[in-house]
Order: sequence, then C-alpha cells, then structure tokens
Amino acid sequence: MRFAEEGASVVFTDLKVDENFQNTEKELQALGVKAKGYASNAADFEDTAGVVAQIVKDFGRIDVLVNNAGITRDGLMMRMSEQQWDMVINVNLKSAFNFIHAVTPVMMKQKSGSIINMASVVGVSGNAGQTNYSASKAGLIGLAKSIAKELGPRGIRANAIAPGFIITDMTNALSDEVKAEWAKQIPLRRGGTPEDVAKVARSSHPTCRRTSADR
Repeated sequence: MRFAEEGASVVFTDLKVDENFQNTEKELQALGVKAKGYASNAADFEDTAGVVAQIVKDFGRIDVLVNNAGITRDGLMMRMSEQQWDMVINVNLKSAFNFIHAVTPVMMKQKSGSIINMASVVGVSGNAGQTNYSASKAGLIGLAKSIAKELGPRGIRANAIAPGFIITDMTNALSDEVKAEWAKQIPLRRGGTPEDVAKVARSSHPTCRRTSADR
C-alpha cells in the first residue's frame, strides 16, 4: 500500500484468488494507480517465470521486487518432519530464488532495479522450535548479499529487511503469553506494524515506478 500511496503501479501474486486477494486488488486500485493481482505458486520455478513474463507484458517493466512469501511450520528438530522442513524452505526461500531468477534479465535490460527480501531477526539470531523458518530467513539474507555483489555493478540493488516481532495475522495466532514474552524483549515494549516495515521497504527504493510483490 505504501508504494501505491506514492503513485507506483503495484503488482502482487498469491497462491489463489480468494476474498483477501480481491480486496487487496480493489484497495490498491482505489488509490488511483494501476494495480493487478496474479494467481501464482511462488515456490514453482516455471509458474514464477510465466507470471513474471506476463507482468512485463502487462506493465512494461519491473522496478522493485519484494520477496514476501512466508509460512511457518514450527516444531523442535527431533520432531520435525521432512515435509515441514521442505515446505518452509520452498515457500520462504526457493520462492525468492525463483522470482529473482525471473526478474534479473528484466532489470538487467533496464540497467536498474531493486530487490528486497523480507527476512527476519530469527535469521540472524535463530530461534528454538523454528529451525526451518530461521534457516529460510538466514538464507534470504545471504541471498540478498550475494545478489547485491553480482548485480550491483549493473545498477541493480539487493537488500534484506529483518523485522523483529511484527503484529500480523500470523503472529496474532500466537498465545497472549508468547506475544507478551516477545514484547518484553523490545525496547518499545510493543511489536512493530506492517506499516513500519513498509516504510523501510519504501526507503530502499526512492524512485520506484513499478512494484512487484509475491506473498
């Protein structure tokens, strides 16, 4: 929303077209910008390549890519199944590879672009019971650093944002005790908001025109 509020065309992808998908598209369009959602599986390499090609066809260019797809399947290592591990790595980390791989030729042709990976503080510090999630977020940080070195000379920047405890639908599902424990570790004694994160993402690309986000 922050990008749209400042006049950027915005594209987003989601796994399926549902009420939330439709409402998001309407809210973006209500801000007077060109906006469109696409149904796509971010964890699927070919699906992602196809949707990026369609976005370029519809919008002409991609200035900013925000890799924001994320899920949790928490559990202690000794009890974690291979399925839990693979699902989180595929959605959280492989999806970012898929999108970066697809947009790189587009941004190289433009000789400009910004790639933003939504990581997490647990990608730096780790967290018991979240080995899969922590590993995926640490991977996003390393991915951004490596991409920055590869593509920086071509005018393409890459950054990772590693938020702490953010108040979202996903974290609201946690117990009050867990949320209170998280808040105690934060100097402001409260969780952050999606708007806080959006401001950081916005500041990473001061002259955006087209924005693509997967989720």
